[in-house]
Amino acid sequence: MTTEILHYAAFTGDPAGGNRAGVVLDAAGLDEGAMLAIAAGVGYSETAFLTAPPAGLGEEGRAFTIRYYSPKVEVPFCGHATVAAAVALGERLGPGAFTFAARPGTVPVEVAGGPDGALAATLTSVEPHTEDADGVDEALAALGWAASDLDPAIPPRVAYAGSRHLVLAAATRERLADLDYDFDRLLAYCAARDLVTLQLVWRESADVYHARDPFPVGGVVEDPATGSAALALGAYLRELGLAGPGVLTLHQGDDLGRPGVLTVELRDGDPRVRVTGAAVPLLAI
Repeated sequence: MTTEILHYAAFTGDPAGGNRAGVVLDAAGLDEGAMLAIAAGVGYSETAFLTAPPAGLGEEGRAFTIRYYSPKVEVPFCGHATVAAAVALGERLGPGAFTFAARPGTVPVEVAGGPDGALAATLTSVEPHTEDADGVDEALAALGWAASDLDPAIPPRVAYAGSRHLVLAAATRERLADLDYDFDRLLAYCAARDLVTLQLVWRESADVYHARDPFPVGGVVEDPATGSAALALGAYLRELGLAGPGVLTLHQGDDLGRPGVLTVELRDGDPRVRVTGAAVPLLAI
């Protein structure tokens, strides 16, 4: 059986930017080993695999079960691969609402045309939460950062909106730009705490942030644009009182030469967080 693998760049309208994702729209018949092997062969930070939905989920023909594999492991939730999968479906079935059954829960997605002509997807997280971070000194040591490199207004915290991320806020843009970490040491730290990535951020202004995401658990040195971490960050900033109802803009991938833009929305009266990004197809590799 030949499996069709689609290739997209997410959180960008430019194929040279954003975060690349593989998408398999029909993963029926693929077991976990086959999905992992495909993801490893694709080599992107994640590949999304779609199968039939649970009974009664969403509109018929527009609801799917979705799973995500990095080259090394299955991850519970991935934002950029969800955006890529939703845009791929929107191109084939038309824009509008889709519903995904992911491991953390139901993820509604709305696909619409973007200002640059590329389709964009807005996904709504499962209900987020945050918790105390432990072993922060070890994380800093693995990064080669000092405690004085952190922004005291955004203390370290584990944030969740479908997957777990340790949020560390750099005090300066220069600190964020200079990323050269101990891969094995940070991998051990993340694996011991069930963390998918570290969400490293710098606050440019009240509603503009820059982000980088080491992803050693997935076998990836750095993820170029991380929707799940952007959702988690939005939830944490709201908890801190640094963000209220409104829109945050995250710039990610600039330091890798693959710029992307993630738009995070917080709504009054809804604990869930939304992230929007465009996606464009790539030539199969």
